[in-house]
Amino acid sequence: MKCSFHWSTQAVAVLGLLLATACSKSTSNVGSGGTTPPPVTPPTTQVPTLATIKGGLADKGASDETAALFYNLQKVAKTGVLFGHQDATKRGVDAAGSQWANEQHLAPVSREKADVKTVTGAYPAVYGHDFLHIANFEDGAWFDYEKETARQLTIDAYNRGGVNTYAWHYANPVSKGNFYWSQSQVEAVSKILPGGSHNEVFRQSLKEVALFAKSLVGADGKLVPVIFRPFHEFDGDWFWWGKPHCTAEQYKQLYQFTVTYLRDSLGVHNFLYAWSPDRNFSSEGEYLERYPGDAYVDLVGMDNYWDLRAGSAPALAGFKLRIVTDFAQKKNKLAALTETGLDNLTQADWYTNQLLKVLQYQQMPVSYVLVWANTKDHYWTPYKGHPAENDFKTFKQNSYIVFGDEMPKMYVVQ
Repeated sequence: MKCSFHWSTQAVAVLGLLLATACSKSTSNVGSGGTTPPPVTPPTTQVPTLATIKGGLADKGASDETAALFYNLQKVAKTGVLFGHQDATKRGVDAAGSQWANEQHLAPVSREKADVKTVTGAYPAVYGHDFLHIANFEDGAWFDYEKETARQLTIDAYNRGGVNTYAWHYANPVSKGNFYWSQSQVEAVSKILPGGSHNEVFRQSLKEVALFAKSLVGADGKLVPVIFRPFHEFDGDWFWWGKPHCTAEQYKQLYQFTVTYLRDSLGVHNFLYAWSPDRNFSSEGEYLERYPGDAYVDLVGMDNYWDLRAGSAPALAGFKLRIVTDFAQKKNKLAALTETGLDNLTQADWYTNQLLKVLQYQQMPVSYVLVWANTKDHYWTPYKGHPAENDFKTFKQNSYIVFGDEMPKMYVVQ
């Protein structure tokens, strides 16, 4: 609009000052000279060296691939979570009451078979295994077969780019009986610690673990990294290493000795060490009651089936998982939901309406989630035609969930 009246020189100066002030408050991309400054380039994320990564691990001498696995698991957790299945290529179900397994006494099964792949077209990202029949107190042809099968399936998973984790349902080393306390009520922890009557028995079992670990050589000639998760669910009473059967200090010493003997005496350098109680905590203090210390742990987790049962509110499991992830971030550890699932999937939308909601609760950095193994009587992923099949496929398609066909390279730092 043109003005027909005359402005004084002073008025023009005042108006110019007011306009300049207004523009400086409302325009963020105009400099003092009235020109647009160059765009700000965000700082690039510097990739750490392998030496830096190893410096934060329980094993400072870890293999390059093991250190890279730690780094990439931490990286994945910023945007999603890897999906895992126990015994993924070892056993499964074809239909209600019909199962398959890679076991000596059964018909041969292809090592490529996996229930998750049958339903979704993709392998899981994480493969769960167990030292149950590898480092225990029985031997013979059947156990030789079990050991060799586990070795082959672990290497297969690595060759596909997958991640391997091993639990250890370790038979009572004092009684040579079952790992369940109810079936072999013999106190063992104090006896297998250094100076105890059965420490040498325990050392021999760890030597079997070490020999197996060193036999895991991938197609690239590298040792296969393994997330080793010994003495899990220790806050319960069902295992001989459980809370009622040893003191907190004895449990810590057991875990510490396991790590140091494998690492320092037996030269195992392809393990990341995972520590995971069950769900029996509601604060960080309770969670850490039997924590063996930062120097012995790379991954902290939680096994939780009960809080994710059918119809339960996701907030409770999410709250507990948040305790885990908050601690992991403070200590530069990985975090995982190390075991979960709904037995026989009695809630058809469990994967999207329970598990996914827990994993996405407050956007927590969780590296992976693992559901348990499938058998005809107890299965945790659906078979074709099961009411939960479509929900499982929908779960797989969620951008936050990572299966084997979507994985980044896990064994190089880039």
